[in-house]
Amino acid sequence: MERQVRKERIGVVTSNKMQKSGVIQVLRKVKHPKYGKFMIKTKKFMFHDENNEAGIGDTVKIMETRPLSKSKNWRLLEIIEKAK
Repeated sequence: MERQVRKERIGVVTSNKMQKSGVIQVLRKVKHPKYGKFMIKTKKFMFHDENNEAGIGDTVKIMETRPLSKSKNWRLLEIIEKAK
């Protein structure tokens, strides 16, 4: 049986105070159904960071995985850009 394609998200790290964990904020533009104005919607995802590599402000890519805790079911794939 073949494994399904897992979801991936790209966002900015907003918190890395925890051990082996972090939080990213993913932005997406959504057009208002009635008025047509584009709005920015945000969603936060908690991810697993085994080596504590991600710092606040870094742009990272995460991938969906099995539940690792109550709120963590994403893991760090790569750091796309380090914060300046």
